[in-house]
Amino acid sequence: MPIIVYHQKNKVVAVDFEGKNIASFHTDIASSIFEIAEKYADQLIIWCHYDLKSNLNHAKLQEIFHHNKIMASYSLSSNSFLSDAIGYVDESLFLNVKKEVSYPTWMMSSNIGGIHASVLKALKNEIKADSDFEYFLHSMAKLAMDKGVICSSEPLLLKDTSVKIDRFHHNNFRAFRFVKQHYRTRWVFLLFLNLLIYERKLSIFPLLASLFFKRRSIKEDQLDNILVQSTRKVIDKKTIDVIIATIGRKKYLYDVLKDLSKQTHLPVNVIIVEQNPIKDSVSELDYLTNESWPFRIKHTFTHQAGACNARNIALAEVESEWVFLNDDDNRFEKDLIEQTFENIKNYGCLGALTFYPVAGQKLVEDKICQAFIFGTGNSIIKATALNRVKFNKSLEFGYGEDTEFGLQLRKIGFDIIYFPNLVINHLKAPMGGFRTKPVLAWTDEIIQPKPSPTIMFVKRNNNTLEQVLGYKTILFFKFYKVQKIKNPIKYFLIFRKQWNSSVSWAEKLKQ
Repeated sequence: MPIIVYHQKNKVVAVDFEGKNIASFHTDIASSIFEIAEKYADQLIIWCHYDLKSNLNHAKLQEIFHHNKIMASYSLSSNSFLSDAIGYVDESLFLNVKKEVSYPTWMMSSNIGGIHASVLKALKNEIKADSDFEYFLHSMAKLAMDKGVICSSEPLLLKDTSVKIDRFHHNNFRAFRFVKQHYRTRWVFLLFLNLLIYERKLSIFPLLASLFFKRRSIKEDQLDNILVQSTRKVIDKKTIDVIIATIGRKKYLYDVLKDLSKQTHLPVNVIIVEQNPIKDSVSELDYLTNESWPFRIKHTFTHQAGACNARNIALAEVESEWVFLNDDDNRFEKDLIEQTFENIKNYGCLGALTFYPVAGQKLVEDKICQAFIFGTGNSIIKATALNRVKFNKSLEFGYGEDTEFGLQLRKIGFDIIYFPNLVINHLKAPMGGFRTKPVLAWTDEIIQPKPSPTIMFVKRNNNTLEQVLGYKTILFFKFYKVQKIKNPIKYFLIFRKQWNSSVSWAEKLKQ
């Protein structure tokens, strides 16, 4: 049974454990849950606004908090506690929350939520128990998420999510303070600049006030001793298919197949879609039939080039419970699939992402955590997603199709967990000899669109308006450093034309 802390007007009003109101704690909510965690170190702690007491979905708590490193909440407010201005600073997928499904985010809510006492106990001396409980939750999640706590917006916490609750009253002081305490200092100045440019707001006092706050952090190993062993059963048959889109890499693909043939846990099917746009050409992959393989090979040959099309053809052929999105120039150890399943079992996740180094690249992100990217050459997902997602052919030959596919997965409730202990080496092999550079619709434009219209398409269709505009500002400065026009006014006028061209082409791609 969890401990439930009921609060109202930013103060604790009751603490329920096994149907009884246990000894009173601080009226300050954050201090209370820290104190409770010390006394009840093996318990799940739920916070709940008193008005939502009858709406709390007790029956789903064990399903939601299926291991100890989960922090989940749900906001009934229609706006963000930090205001949409946080998008000027943070480009990540964690901001534009899809509230109908379980969605990864550090934006926690005081309405209802929960966390295991072991996490609170580990963080007690790392994070200040702020009197503003909403700010405290945002801060704790932002810091803990990077260190391996799985943070999500979770509608299953409530029986009825249509209940209305008061909107937050925004003030820029709070937003600036949060940015100063959780991002590099330069971002508060960029926030100031973006508010001035796009909203005509002169936020001098919030900017100055934020400079008096210190950046928050928690120790790298602070949460490493918390055991993760999910009770959620996501693996049943334990079968897996591998999909590979290939073009002109006969030798490299052979090595990939050899690595797959040596796996301690073999795939059922390896689905290969081979492309060659040259008319009357035939398959060059003779070894698919000349050699014996310990799995079934499903081979499709097409004259239509394009990775999005090829991967969609392959995904339609998947029969197993899981699918491994592989590439034709990868190398990996013989226990990769076996270890992937072990990690998926421990975390109870529906998607896994491996470390994917190119030659000489060192591991930087060494914590198991929620992935903020997606890779089409190093991901394993549960195949139940495949009837609801596909690669967007509007992005063919451009950039961002893998990012967009990953966002589709999050929007249907598939969180992707990054496992740095799983390694796939990406050889970045030379392109096949019969590859031709595609002629994009905007290739001959006098004003070349910047950024790429496919990138613009992904951002405009998945990010908040503030995130798109913040990206625009950053791009302006990045391009200025590398282009030849040094007159800032002339450069600004050209950049604006390039940006507008990209927006226009992104709209055409959408159509």
